[in-house]
Amino acid sequence: MDFEDKKPKKKLTPNQATIKAQLSCAYQERCQQEMRDKLYEWGLYSNDVENIIANLISDNYLNEERFAKAYVGGKFRIKKWGRIKIRIELKKRKISDYCIKKGMQEINDSDYAKTLNEIIAKKSKEIKGGKLQVRNYKIAQYVMSRGFEGDLVWDSIKQLEG
Repeated sequence: MDFEDKKPKKKLTPNQATIKAQLSCAYQERCQQEMRDKLYEWGLYSNDVENIIANLISDNYLNEERFAKAYVGGKFRIKKWGRIKIRIELKKRKISDYCIKKGMQEINDSDYAKTLNEIIAKKSKEIKGGKLQVRNYKIAQYVMSRGFEGDLVWDSIKQLEG
């Protein structure tokens, strides 16, 4: 595709952007940074962007705590991510520590342990042969890459062995 083929992005007026942002937030939980980036993408200036963000917050379209809870719940239940990875991703989105803490309360400890054990059991079936220590190391590396805490991973691996 040539450069000439690309249409220049149409800049939105603040009113158009507000409506589009409201629809976007109503469709799916968004965080402030995500929305801010979108508004800049739509060709708005920082004054307009901050006014729109403030209006979205006051009209309850944007709520960081609600976003954090939805994000944590979804990534844990659907993607089966661990707490470490979820926390890192929320930090990337500039979510406050308070909201991250509130969001993390969505993860039930017994569900977390159950999910961890399921992932370990599934991975141990995939890794065949070799020394037990090497297999366990590979399993642990995989599970920790999904954001689970190392000490919990090794405790679970030892329990499944014994």
